[in-house]
Amino acid sequence: MEITISLVLLLAVGVALLLRFKAVGAGAAVVVALFGFYLADTDASDTVNQLVTAVTGALADAGR
Repeated sequence: MEITISLVLLLAVGVALLLRFKAVGAGAAVVVALFGFYLADTDASDTVNQLVTAVTGALADAGR
């Protein structure tokens, strides 16, 4: 049985935990989220997607 979890969901949980334990302020979380949205509109988005796909693929293969 294979369970998949969205990377966006995992990142959202990470940000929520950082906010909960006061490791990062709300302002910093908003700035990082906005940076992500603006980064998605640039040419770098393809590179970031390829990098994330490669890393998640390597992690999946390491678990086998």
